[in-house]
Amino acid sequence: MRKEITAPMPGTIVKLKVKKDQEVAEGETLLLLEAMKMENPIVTPVSGKIADILVDIGDQVATHQLMVMIE
Repeated sequence: MRKEITAPMPGTIVKLKVKKDQEVAEGETLLLLEAMKMENPIVTPVSGKIADILVDIGDQVATHQLMVMIE
């Protein structure tokens, strides 16, 4: 089963902390999203493997935009 990680708010991707095919544990930080001059850690609610990363550093994201897929 795949889990979609989406942006909780609009902002800019400032750091990616994982790579494709990397194993992650529940609660691990995937990336940092800057919004309103604050860096917000985006964490995974599930354990699994990174199937795809759909954003890159510097990308602007909208609320609910798909950012990472975990399988």
